[in-house]
Amino acid sequence: MPRFRRYAAAVAAFATALFVALVIAVFGVVSLLTGEQVIGDPHAGELVGPVAVTAATLLVLGCLLLRALRIPEPRQRVAPLTALAIGVGAYFAYALVGAIAYLMGADPVGALTFFGGLLIGPYAPAVGAIAFVIALLYMLVLASRVADHGRPLWPWEKDDDD
Repeated sequence: MPRFRRYAAAVAAFATALFVALVIAVFGVVSLLTGEQVIGDPHAGELVGPVAVTAATLLVLGCLLLRALRIPEPRQRVAPLTALAIGVGAYFAYALVGAIAYLMGADPVGALTFFGGLLIGPYAPAVGAIAFVIALLYMLVLASRVADHGRPLWPWEKDDDD
């Protein structure tokens, strides 16, 4: 694997870890400010929230890795529409997988109402917004790395053949 692709994959892993940390932090702050639970339905069960966040996280990681590994180093750019698509995908992945997880233990009508509640609640849009920002920052980091030839050198390490 070329050096840039290894670098991009490592940055994608760290960006995804940052995504998870921000989702947890934002969920806590929003829950504290609104006074409601992240998954407020008592019929949902304990695993609906973590499963929904895992689905959004895997989508973000997959999209970041796909972008890093498919686009060659000289063509790396910041693409706001791609970042927006990743954010919208994470938004829908969180809500849809959460509703599917809810469906495993309840009726289909309850799952549809739960899905609608997730879409209009504050948590799914927060997941989408965080994914959008993380994707933009990830693209910015990769685009700034283009034409970089290794680590910065101290003045005494540089060749003075000029």
